[in-house]
Amino acid sequence: MKIKVALEWFVNPDHLAMIAGVHSGKYKEAGLEVEIIEPKEHYDGFEDLKSGKIDIHCNEPLHLFEHHFDGIKSLGCFFQTRGGVMMRASSVSKLRANEKIKITTPASNPTTNKLGFEILKRYAKKNHFTIDVKNVEFVETDFWHLKNLRDDESFDGAWLCFYNFEGVEARELGFENLFIDQFESPYPNFSALEFMSTEGILEQKGEAICEFLRVTNEMSSYVKANPLEAKTIYYDYTKQEQTKLMDEIISETLSRLETDIVSDSKRWRDLYEFLEELELVKLRDDEYARIWQAKGH
Repeated sequence: MKIKVALEWFVNPDHLAMIAGVHSGKYKEAGLEVEIIEPKEHYDGFEDLKSGKIDIHCNEPLHLFEHHFDGIKSLGCFFQTRGGVMMRASSVSKLRANEKIKITTPASNPTTNKLGFEILKRYAKKNHFTIDVKNVEFVETDFWHLKNLRDDESFDGAWLCFYNFEGVEARELGFENLFIDQFESPYPNFSALEFMSTEGILEQKGEAICEFLRVTNEMSSYVKANPLEAKTIYYDYTKQEQTKLMDEIISETLSRLETDIVSDSKRWRDLYEFLEELELVKLRDDEYARIWQAKGH
């Protein structure tokens, strides 16, 4: 059976379990023809899921709530890392002095900017200083955070950073920074990727999606246990040139892959309450509950 999976962005090591499933033929052995689709924009998958153009979408768990629609279902989290705002080390004093700072981000909109500021504000409160929202400017660029920070010294930081990418890259490049994640700022982590589908799709393809999750769990365990082969699989599939940096990113990412992908109403409850507190989302209790009642797996 055909299963179309839309990613949140471009193919990268976060998707290694799926890549391995396609590359090894394990999905085909389970009777599945899995197509991995790269979107043009970060949120394209939600409309495609709603309209039935795809069967599964993967994106950060906060978007289960922000882009909620009737019938959306969580299938479970397959990857989780540390994430947050990376501040240039020399700009931390500007942050502490409540001076104007400029942050590069791949997505600048009211919701994303509010989250980024909240992380900085909570970090400030924890460290006994304050910052004003008018002094923090988010500038939409792209996902090449370290390149933007190194090429343009007017940027004081980068928002929407995943440690397994930007944290590793900064370490390898010797870029001095303060990585403000959930350990530095008291907020519930949402730097993860969740599989999502719909009630209608699960009614039609529930058994196939159950097989997809089973094989993906199997592949996640396999690549974690075989890191050298995981790298070979990644480079063979993507046709990318092997580099020391990407090798390090893959190694870090493997440790972040989940091997028991399951819909869990408790896992992101704190995150939902955090978003509701910021008045970014508002679901009724029954709407929240129905997200996790996925049939067919």
